[in-house]
Amino acid sequence: MLSLSGVVYTAVYWGCLLLGALALIDALTRRPDAFVAADRQTKPTWLALLGGGLVAQVLFSPLGGGLLGILGLAGITAAIVYLVDVRKRLIDVVRGPRW
Repeated sequence: MLSLSGVVYTAVYWGCLLLGALALIDALTRRPDAFVAADRQTKPTWLALLGGGLVAQVLFSPLGGGLLGILGLAGITAAIVYLVDVRKRLIDVVRGPRW
């Protein structure tokens, strides 16, 4: 029987994996020139960060502790930064000014 903490851990773990996967898929679908126009790192750099971060989340569970768990946390952080900051800037660059 699963404990409540086990269920919460599993939900957060899969949520973080989903977050990383969504960020990677979104970065794959964006135009390379938009990254440069948005004054952010290049598309290959973001793909490497997000892809490596997703692999780190799978291999080294960030929520389970341990020294290598920091790599999983770095992957989650990269996905959050991409989704909150970079993605918004890419959308603004492609769409142009709203007003």
